[in-house]
Amino acid sequence: MEDGLSVGEAAAKVGLTAYTLRWYEQVGLLEPIPRDSAGRRRYRLSDIERLDLLTKMRATGMPVRDMVRYITLVREGDATRAERLAMMERHRTAVLQQIDDLQRDLAVIDRKIDRYRGFEGVAGKKAGPRRP
Repeated sequence: MEDGLSVGEAAAKVGLTAYTLRWYEQVGLLEPIPRDSAGRRRYRLSDIERLDLLTKMRATGMPVRDMVRYITLVREGDATRAERLAMMERHRTAVLQQIDDLQRDLAVIDRKIDRYRGFEGVAGKKAGPRRP
């Protein structure tokens, strides 16, 4: 990665499309990406690290506008550290709620699976009324 990664290589490394990487740069989530002598983008380690964070933020449901706000605060420096911490704490709380919701939903699915597995052992026996 000494001379940087191409847009395709960077996209593959972070699991995004090349189009998304260019769009992240356009909306200000990335610093302008340096280019080689042929004008092709070359992503540095710091760009990949930021993209890794951004993909985690997005995958956990953070809106792009909040991601942009966070990066703006990063650029403003240490004076915004408390606001960045508050943003991350709020997002963490929201992610934990999503996890709780998913665990509750999964429990319903597991109960349904257990019910269907119970029917497998009674082949040929009338099972009673069907439930969805």
